[in-house]
Order: sequence, then structure tokens, then C-alpha cells
Amino acid sequence: MTTSTANNVQSNIGQRVRIAEFAEDPLEGVENNLYLEEQTLPDTSKLAPCDVIIKVKSSAVGWVDLLMSSGQYQHMPPLPYTPGLEYSGEIVWTGEDVTESQARVGDRVFVDGFVAGPRSAGDYQQYGGFASYAVAPINAIRSIPEGFSYDQACNLLGSYETAYHCLIACGQLKAGETVLIHGASGATGLAAVHIAKIIGATVIATGRTDAKLKIVQEQGADHIVNCKAADGEKGVRRFRDDVKALTGGRGVDMVYDGVGGDISLESMRCVTFGARFLVVGWASTPFVAKGKGQRGAPNANMLPTNLIMMKGLKVMGCPTVISTQHDASIRTERLDKIMGWVKSGQLKPYISHTFTLDKIKDALKAKWTGQIIGGCVVHPPQI
Repeated sequence: MTTSTANNVQSNIGQRVRIAEFAEDPLEGVENNLYLEEQTLPDTSKLAPCDVIIKVKSSAVGWVDLLMSSGQYQHMPPLPYTPGLEYSGEIVWTGEDVTESQARVGDRVFVDGFVAGPRSAGDYQQYGGFASYAVAPINAIRSIPEGFSYDQACNLLGSYETAYHCLIACGQLKAGETVLIHGASGATGLAAVHIAKIIGATVIATGRTDAKLKIVQEQGADHIVNCKAADGEKGVRRFRDDVKALTGGRGVDMVYDGVGGDISLESMRCVTFGARFLVVGWASTPFVAKGKGQRGAPNANMLPTNLIMMKGLKVMGCPTVISTQHDASIRTERLDKIMGWVKSGQLKPYISHTFTLDKIKDALKAKWTGQIIGGCVVHPPQI
């Protein structure tokens, strides 16, 4: 960056979100422990030669951002930190070891959340995307695909890597099979719909509102099933009959369960013998772990061993991040596939809501209460 450009950027004051203490639960964290403060351009004299500074344009609002604020996620960044696992923007400074073939000032980029940001390991955990500026090493930077917006770019890797790891790497979903996808209007659920359809599977998608399910169907689901219980009743309604009718009485080959709780039990009555049951998450029971960063799961979910046995179910835990930390080589194939689908125009994230950064609490609450379909984005003030 030239001196004149650096001075021009430094004359403008941005904002960033900070979390200095873990809360008992995510809503408490959002309400009481999350705050906005002014942010200037990071001091380049304190950065590494391989670093770049990104002026953030868009940052995804994820479920993990909420769980991380209470320490109920498996990874806890050192306090204080700025949330925002995935973000995109424009490079405004490059370190002396960054070559022009790697990155230049003005490049449109998105950041790999495995390498930089709150969920990464190492020295970049404090730099999340809920900010005007972020710092990342050059190996965390990826060019925004042609035709992609900043909003789409920051909603790409996390959701689609999760869906790919679960459906393909773990579940071995194949063309012609039928998969039951729960939480299909969520970020990873809708990504799972997209990927399942790309490979030629039949998708039965569930949700709790007709309006959201209509969009899921427009995004590719073959069938939609509203599983909401009748007014005044707990849990989910009996939807096994719907699924059996849609599969000619056979049942599904695979369940993609990012919801957990009551829906898991009913799902086990919707499968063919020998089906695969993918445990992706437990969005309906977020308080399985202790708050304030304490370890342990006093409210752990439980599955019925009798149904697992009688259905010949293959139950698989599918932790994308943890699996990748154990074996980083598994990313190569899924990234090649995902970026290939992006390049061919087969895959584009769907974003239903955008917020300005000063409305970050509203954005996180909208995510928590299930208002979001697919992706949600916050936009820092443009400086």
C-alpha cells in the first residue's frame, strides 16, 4: 500500500464487535456481553510480513457465533475477541512478503475460517468479521468467485463444507438415494439440499413453517414436510407417514439431522433398513453443554438403542471441524468439489437477511429464533 493510501484509510474510523467475557447462554451473551467499539486501521508495524488487512464488506452470521459467545462451542478463542467466523472484503494493505501474484491492494477476497478468525488456531483468533477491518495471513485468503457477491462469498465454505463432509465423506450419499434433511431452511441444511440435488439424490426437507419450506422447495428440495406439532403440543408431529408415502412405503436411505431432540426419534421411524443417520448438530437442544465456557455436557442428547438395532441403523457423528483438525488432508477433495460446482454455476448460497453492523444484536437474535433462511449477513460501515 502506498503511504497516501494508508493515511487516507487511517483517517477514517470504523467499528468492531467485541466479546470480553463468556456468558451463561448465547442470548445473555448477545444482550449483556457483546458491545461495539471504534476501530482504526490495525497498526501495520505490529503485523507479520505474510499478513494482509481486509476492509470487511460482508460477514456471515452463524449459529457457531452464538454458541461461541457462551463458550458452549467446542472451541473457545482467547478473550477478548471479535466474532464473525466467515467474512469477505477488499484488501487494503499487504505485508512485505506478500507477492503481487498472491494478492494486491483492491482485490476482492474472502477468508478461510479454518485458517483465520475466531474458530481458527494460532495467532488470528481475535480477528473476526464483525468489524470494519480484519487481519489474516495470506494463506487464509481466497479470491471471490466470478459472479459472486461479497454476501455470497462469506456464506460459502462453512455451510457447504459441513454439508459435503456429512453427506458425502461420512454418509456416502449417491445418486438415486433419498435423504431426509432436517433444519433444511438453515445455513447448513439448505447447503445440504443444494449438494444432495447436485449429486442426483431425492430430497425430503423438513421445517416448521410453510413459508420457509416454500423457499426450500424453490431452492431444489423435491418434497417438503412441515413437522411442527399442533398448537399446545410439545415436540414434533408424527411425520413418518408422510415420509413413507413419499418413498412408496420404503423409507429414506439417509437422515441429515442438524436439529436433534424430538425430531431425531421420529426420524428413526422414517428409514429403510440399514439407513445412515448423520448427526450434524443439535440446534433444538443448544444447552447440552454448560455455559460460561465450562466443559461437560450435563444435558446430553440420547438416542434409542432399540430402534437403532431393529432398523440396522448406521449412526455417524459428523463433526466437520474436529475431523479436519485430526486429518487436514480431507479438505482437499471437498474444496475441489465445492469450488468446481461454484465455477460451473451449480452452487450459489441463498441469503435471506442482511443487517448493518450497528444492528448486530438484532441479527444474532434473528438467527437464534429461526427467522433466517439460508445465510444471514452483517455489513460494517463503509469507510
